[in-house]
Amino acid sequence: QVQVVESGGGSVQAGGSLRLSCTARDVTFDGRAMAWFRQAPGKEREGVSCVGSSDSSSAYTDVVKGRFTISRDNVKNTLYLQMNNLKSEDTAIYYCATGVFGRACSLVGDEYNFFGQGTQVTVSS
Repeated sequence: QVQVVESGGGSVQAGGSLRLSCTARDVTFDGRAMAWFRQAPGKEREGVSCVGSSDSSSAYTDVVKGRFTISRDNVKNTLYLQMNNLKSEDTAIYYCATGVFGRACSLVGDEYNFFGQGTQVTVSS
């Protein structure tokens, strides 16, 4: 059974930084599109950032551009999200998602087949 596990969440003050990590058992990240999604209380899930299967493409939702950076280490089978200059509106549960082999980067949830249980990020102002 595929298990996708996120870590690195926590509570920080506005302006602080966190780095989220995502690993998985029984699924190889190399060659797959990967993404981070988040869901704040009372809001729908939204795509935050993605990286394509070939690592040549990445995308960010507008509100995190210039502050968040997605990266992957295929040897370690790990996806990262470096989050800098965090704001209170970044407070949410963050989910890692694994996609299909050979796909381009997408911030649409239906493009991904496995999601983790999430890690909580809380930013206080």
